[in-house]
Amino acid sequence: MQPPRLLLLLFLPLLLPGMWADPEAEPQVLQLLQTSFITNFSSAEMSGVALLGDVPIFALDPANWSIHFHWPWARQATAEGDAEKIKSHSKLFLRNMVRYVHEMAQQVQCNYPLVVQIRAGCVLHPNRTSWGFMDVGEGGRDLIAFEMERQHWEPRQSSPLAELVSKSLTSKKAITAFMEHLLSISCQSYILTLCRYGRADLERQEPPVATVFSRTPKPDQLLLVCRVTGFYPRSISVAWLQDGQEVLPGPALNTSAILPNADLTYQLRSILAVAPHDGHSYACRVRHRSLGTRSLLIPWENHSIAPTVGIAIAVLLLLATASAGGFWWWKRRKGEEATWEIQEFII
Repeated sequence: MQPPRLLLLLFLPLLLPGMWADPEAEPQVLQLLQTSFITNFSSAEMSGVALLGDVPIFALDPANWSIHFHWPWARQATAEGDAEKIKSHSKLFLRNMVRYVHEMAQQVQCNYPLVVQIRAGCVLHPNRTSWGFMDVGEGGRDLIAFEMERQHWEPRQSSPLAELVSKSLTSKKAITAFMEHLLSISCQSYILTLCRYGRADLERQEPPVATVFSRTPKPDQLLLVCRVTGFYPRSISVAWLQDGQEVLPGPALNTSAILPNADLTYQLRSILAVAPHDGHSYACRVRHRSLGTRSLLIPWENHSIAPTVGIAIAVLLLLATASAGGFWWWKRRKGEEATWEIQEFII
């Protein structure tokens, strides 16, 4: 009975790949963001971008609806499998979409211009499980969404347009089957292909640079600022420590959103409000994938004490100089008196 157990242990990583996945690995998210500005029956402007995580893959040219790739490896990855077929039919899909929007708008008597926004893609987890999504908005509001499990289009608002579009698309079984295949199979395969071709750019890591300084908006309030910048990828952990213990979220703690830099890295700020001279020590702790198991720990130095110390040292130096000068003057005076007495004695 031992050999079968041994074979089971050898093949277990293949049978259950999720059990052996990197616990710190993050899911990959591929999404297409498209905006259509339809002014009337004969005019439609479109723009769009595809992102893998926060890395741009390709963009839609509004002038002629052609696809422009941001990386040579993205073009190579798209040339494989379903991605190439979808790319070749992209203009036909866009024309049919505009025609369909016109039909729906006529039935519910919508006013032009129409602004239609689409967000579609999938999430691929390290254990190779995935789920797809597609959300459609109109005029800046959610309109409908495709439910993968039910293979059904759900309205996201109570309006004649949302009800009409959801029922119309759900009744088109060919479109539903295509969306299910596109979001569950083709999307996952495309992510894996992009990761294989663009590994160097997708796995780029830049360590964060952190500085700590203070601001005094009020005499009774001190703001400690931790500025972290230059890091990539986006995910990061920034916390304040008071006497070595992490400060819990509350009104005194305010951390900004993660913002992009011009060099394709990120930045953020974390601000902690404290009482001046409260007797505690503070430090900003930064954790990031590029640092491995290490952390950046930047203590706050109370520079407001420095002028007081400097003044005290200056006073001490002044007193020491005055004392030395007084002692020198006293010795000189005593020497002059002794010389005068000797002169009188000689006379």
